[in-house]
Amino acid sequence: MKINAIITGTTGMVGEGVLHECLLHPDVETVLVINRKPCGVKHEKLKEIIHKDFLDLSAIEDQLAGYNACYFCAGVSSIGKKEEEYRLITYDLTMNFAKTLVKLNRSMTFCYVSGVGTDSTEKGRSMWARVKGKTENDLMKLPFKAAYMFRPGYIQPTKGLKNTYKIYKVISPIYPILSLLFSKYMVTLEELGKAMITVTLYGTEKKILECRDIVQQSKR
Repeated sequence: MKINAIITGTTGMVGEGVLHECLLHPDVETVLVINRKPCGVKHEKLKEIIHKDFLDLSAIEDQLAGYNACYFCAGVSSIGKKEEEYRLITYDLTMNFAKTLVKLNRSMTFCYVSGVGTDSTEKGRSMWARVKGKTENDLMKLPFKAAYMFRPGYIQPTKGLKNTYKIYKVISPIYPILSLLFSKYMVTLEELGKAMITVTLYGTEKKILECRDIVQQSKR
């Protein structure tokens, strides 16, 4: 099996890291990235579409068929946002994208980057966790071949990539210590990308992958 993947969010740290692993992996044949602005990466496997409105994909829909994986890494922080605004970006946008893809690619594996603390009950006090929980739950109801929810905590960035957030550069030197003390909440960006590729190739019974599950899948 060869992977032909669509990746979103490659102008951010997580998406860039997942893209990096895909371009390195021999079982990933082609990659289509969809961004609002150019990601700045050039590679023989890579094609890029610049599209501003993820809530309306009609202009590019004819270019989205023929793929068997989607690594959805786009997202925003909930800080400073009201629930309506955060839900529009996090839930509505993601579900519109996923529903478009499943209509075109029923054999697709869909991987969604969520986060530690996501609320599957959708009833907790934390606004972002409820919205993420509903997004996860509704993605898993779509008729994809498989859908996996990834819940990383702290993500150790991949050295040399350009979209690493400043706070991560500060924390990176002490990652070996933190990973020993808080392994339950720590993954590397390399592990996250490799785990997505692994579950696409081989599947896994767990549909929601916490940090330790992500690390385990990356080593298969």
